[in-house]
Amino acid sequence: MIREVDLGGIGVLVTRPAEQAVGLCRLIERAGGRPIRFPVVEILDSPDVDALIKVADRLEDYDIAVFISANAVAKAMNIILGRRELPCGLLIAAIGRGTARALDRLGAPAQVCPSGRFDSESLLLEPGLTDVTGKRIAIFRGDGGREMLGDTLRARGARVEYVESYRRVRPDSDTAGLMRVWARGDIAVVTITSGQALRNLFDMVGGLGQQWLRSTPIVVFGERTQKLAMEMGVKQPPIVAREASDEAIVDALESWRRATLG
Repeated sequence: MIREVDLGGIGVLVTRPAEQAVGLCRLIERAGGRPIRFPVVEILDSPDVDALIKVADRLEDYDIAVFISANAVAKAMNIILGRRELPCGLLIAAIGRGTARALDRLGAPAQVCPSGRFDSESLLLEPGLTDVTGKRIAIFRGDGGREMLGDTLRARGARVEYVESYRRVRPDSDTAGLMRVWARGDIAVVTITSGQALRNLFDMVGGLGQQWLRSTPIVVFGERTQKLAMEMGVKQPPIVAREASDEAIVDALESWRRATLG
């Protein structure tokens, strides 16, 4: 396949967790870019695995299982499928295509998944989640996060239980190598897929690195992360990918490259 735009060997900072960066780096290379890996989020098991096990063991009590991310799928389904099969009547919902693909790989296809934007607001518009009066819903997610999805489903008459399936922490990484690369001008664009990732990178690079970060084009996922970047003082409006998938991020990089070439 001949690509419309070649990234021309530019350096692209990839901040995804280490175990999730391989696919994105491969696509960036295929598009003619040079990925520079620097994970700013580490995915760890939930500190309360017992709570996850309890939900897994009584999944037949739930009508709907909602998965907020591919990480939630990986961590939760590792426990669930290690103990039992999924109940036949359980409706499975995914917040986006990446999450749905992770479910597909485990033989648990999502019956509910947005087709446009991939966020809680879009998921709540799906028919499977509009009439939920009396339904019991388990939402598998990481630690923290927005409460809007659960609050809205409760307002619609559902009984909602959040199941924290993993936690996200800032890695204890040496930034010296990254600073040398940035000082040489080898980072042309930064990719960020969450507000937490942006905050972590900002904190990790220190004062000088923050100046460079504010001056470097950024590709983000989601309007909230775009707004956060602007609040942190980035000089160029961040480019927003249509979703957090590797393919969408590379598409956004190519759109940015096309714009810079005029």
